Amino acid sequence: MNVTLHPLGEACVKITYHEEVSHSLTSRIQAFCRELASLNKEGITEWVPAYDSVTVYYEPWVLNYDEITDILEDITAVATEASEKKVVITVPTLYGGEHGPDLEDLAKEKGMSQDDIIKLHTNEDYLINMIGFLPGFPYLSGLNERIAAPRLESPRQKVPAGSVGIAEAQTGVYPIESPGGWNIIGQTPLRLFQPEKDDPFLLNQGDYLRFQPVSKKEFNQILEQLEQGSYEVQREEVSR
Repeated sequence: MNVTLHPLGEACVKITYHEEVSHSLTSRIQAFCRELASLNKEGITEWVPAYDSVTVYYEPWVLNYDEITDILEDITAVATEASEKKVVITVPTLYGGEHGPDLEDLAKEKGMSQDDIIKLHTNEDYLINMIGFLPGFPYLSGLNERIAAPRLESPRQKVPAGSVGIAEAQTGVYPIESPGGWNIIGQTPLRLFQPEKDDPFLLNQGDYLRFQPVSKKEFNQILEQLEQGSYEVQREEVSR
């Protein structure tokens, strides 16, 4: 396993895994984060996992650089086991129309029907490789290459929260209203980021998303249930 560590400023170390992004690499990064969390080491304040790296923040008045790198090297040596289970979260999605303004154009460009695009988009469980760009934004791998599409030439100034988009070989969900250049094909009523909660994020790196088509009526019903606090997000733990 080819891993390197290097400093980022005076209070941060980046651990980089020199290999292709894959499900197994994401699993190892998650194993590293679990080991780091269980260590509960004084002086280590937080860590940020990404596609092929983990950035670890520490207090240099508690741990010096040599001490923190010794700790992290030890963890990388043992954190290789992936969990035998995966968590799959169902994301109800209303495709097309005002909720998916780019679906029609994408279908035309691909020589498919809108239903074909939806079928291909909902036919996979997508791995969350990392969370970034916006609080709670999941970068998802597993998109069928037949519906991959470049970013829009002119990004929108406002993309509604819950918008489901495609950019290049990735798909993702906007957790909050934001500017953005992804091709928007649908929208979920789920709230991926709720800053008022103790745990504000619905999703975690290493989880899987399963998009499920819903009707306009079902979409509105879920919105109402979310407002009432009666909606339960579907989470399923399955073998890999």
